[in-house]
Amino acid sequence: MTQTVEPDVEAAERPTDSPQARVDAWLSGFEESLRQRDLDRAVGMFAPTCFWRDLVAFSWNITTVEHRDGVRDLLAHTLEGTDPSGFTTSEPPEEAGGVTTAWITFETAVGRGRGLLRLTEEGAWTLLTTLYELTGHEEPAGAGRPMGAEHGAQRGRLSWRQRREAEDAAMGETTQPYVLVVGGGQGGIALGARLRQLGVPSVVVDDHPRPGDQWRGRYNSLCLHDPVWYDHLPYLKFPDNWPVFAPKDKIADWLESYTKVMEVPWWGGTRATHAAYDEDAGEWEVTLEREGRTLTLRPKHLVLATGMSGKPNLPNIPGMDVFAGEQHHSSRHPGPEAYAGKRVVVIGSNNSAFDICGALWEHDADVTMVQRSSTHIVKSATLMDIGLGDLYSERAVAAGVTTEKADLIFASLPYRIMHTFQIPLYDQMRERDRDFYDRMAAAGFELDWGEDGSGLFMKYLRRGSGYYIDVGAADLVADGKVKLARGEVDHLTESSVVLDDGTELPADLVVYATGYGSMNGWAADLISQEVADKVGKVWGLGSDTAKDPGPWEGEQRNMWKPTQQEALWFHGGNLHQSRHYSLYLALQLKARQVGIPTPVYRLAPVHHLS
Repeated sequence: MTQTVEPDVEAAERPTDSPQARVDAWLSGFEESLRQRDLDRAVGMFAPTCFWRDLVAFSWNITTVEHRDGVRDLLAHTLEGTDPSGFTTSEPPEEAGGVTTAWITFETAVGRGRGLLRLTEEGAWTLLTTLYELTGHEEPAGAGRPMGAEHGAQRGRLSWRQRREAEDAAMGETTQPYVLVVGGGQGGIALGARLRQLGVPSVVVDDHPRPGDQWRGRYNSLCLHDPVWYDHLPYLKFPDNWPVFAPKDKIADWLESYTKVMEVPWWGGTRATHAAYDEDAGEWEVTLEREGRTLTLRPKHLVLATGMSGKPNLPNIPGMDVFAGEQHHSSRHPGPEAYAGKRVVVIGSNNSAFDICGALWEHDADVTMVQRSSTHIVKSATLMDIGLGDLYSERAVAAGVTTEKADLIFASLPYRIMHTFQIPLYDQMRERDRDFYDRMAAAGFELDWGEDGSGLFMKYLRRGSGYYIDVGAADLVADGKVKLARGEVDHLTESSVVLDDGTELPADLVVYATGYGSMNGWAADLISQEVADKVGKVWGLGSDTAKDPGPWEGEQRNMWKPTQQEALWFHGGNLHQSRHYSLYLALQLKARQVGIPTPVYRLAPVHHLS
């Protein structure tokens, strides 16, 4: 029998200089060079100035290499174990401004990946590679979804509820979790959902009674400052009629219902009091106080999902012990209702400070904001339009940019050059709202746009502070309705806050909106200072800007990836990061659970302790 091979008419008609043809040629040549282990050829396919960001697929790490020397080093250390193949485009590439952009898929020895390639005439300029699935350990979705009901007659069968109750009862008693997640807020819940779908035995513990209580306990005016498209959780997106900026209690209820629907093993009323790693046994021993009794768990991996902004940074100011009024950190602020007619001094001038000042003013408090250093402010509507509109908006969705695509586009921009993309956007914002900024300056408020003019996102990535997304409270300062004082706090008296220039601010309440410390502070509290110092500072890029000391590290320190402490991980960030990076952390943990080799490329060194 003779088989006739039909010609590829589509390929024959494809222009040889089209974006598709250029990408096809690059992918084919790249794959061939990798298959032949020809590093010189593979490296030569990259532009002299280039960036390759890998999320787990090649490196079992979250890392970025720069320029051809970096590409060579990554391939030299990872190629043999990764054995990549099957590089292809998942949709037609596009070209603009001399850059051809292509969505790609590929396979590795252990899984499946996707990524984003940008080509110039010099070769690959940026390459993002991500692992999204482990072969043989796929999530039970689509055609692989579970049956649920067991049809037929069977004596002694257990219902779904009975199986879930038996599973919960056994955990910590006759079975042990492979992963213990300490912190049951948005980050812990997102990771718990990922681990559940991957079949990784895990428990998420939190000292609050119910999921979402972290939001319920905050002041009533609190809401998300990021828009709904940016804030989806894994698997279950917010409904189409969900508000653009969700109020805190609505988010709390969503987290609680999400935890139930996604069957996240979530233990409320549970506080982790101590943890220690047994190197010989390869496991943690974690002591918990749960519902009035002490319990010991022995997970193989410990994840601290206690919040990138979770450990309050409470200053030590002379006179705090003699102040006769009330004082608390912004994270403990109960809301404005009890402070009508009271004199309130809010120390700080970032997101929480503005939110709290605005709510207090609405409830007839006499409010003074103390600005200690300059603040970057961007108006919410302007940020949504110029800063987020092309990625996270109804406009983006209509253009085919789903949240999943937006996450990868954002992830594909190397941190080293991300500020160059951000500066023009913030220049536009500054021009659009020039009158607003003039009013703030006239009121004496010290503004900044980041040390290089790159604005909010870079400030967030570098230091996690120093900004306010204005949802209205800034006008109160500009109009003098919230009074403004400038300077450092020197001391407190029995009834006032005294600044370093001698200014005395009478106060019945002092709110310390003074931010949060590095997440390794939680490791110090739960494990030891030695382990906290071993893993070092959490968050920041090493940009050598304020609160982000160098040297350059190129990725978020210690987040979502292996640390210098075996089997200790950090997870968190905003809802976008909790959603997106929980996938890569879950895959790293799943691979270890099933015995897939995970040689880590470039485990990050420690340069700073806190």
